[in-house]
Amino acid sequence: MTQQDGPERVRQGQEHQTTTYEQGRFCVARCTCGWRGPARRARSQARTDAEGHTATG
Repeated sequence: MTQQDGPERVRQGQEHQTTTYEQGRFCVARCTCGWRGPARRARSQARTDAEGHTATG
């Protein structure tokens, strides 16, 4: 299941630890809460997605 929900899905009080991983030619950000960002060609954009996710938590 691909989950591409935005930061509004972040729950208060839940610890968020994000990582990025390679998926073919793409890089994807994901979080321990289950959030997953969209596949990006640029690693820097995947990291920005992850930062945006944790900034609202």
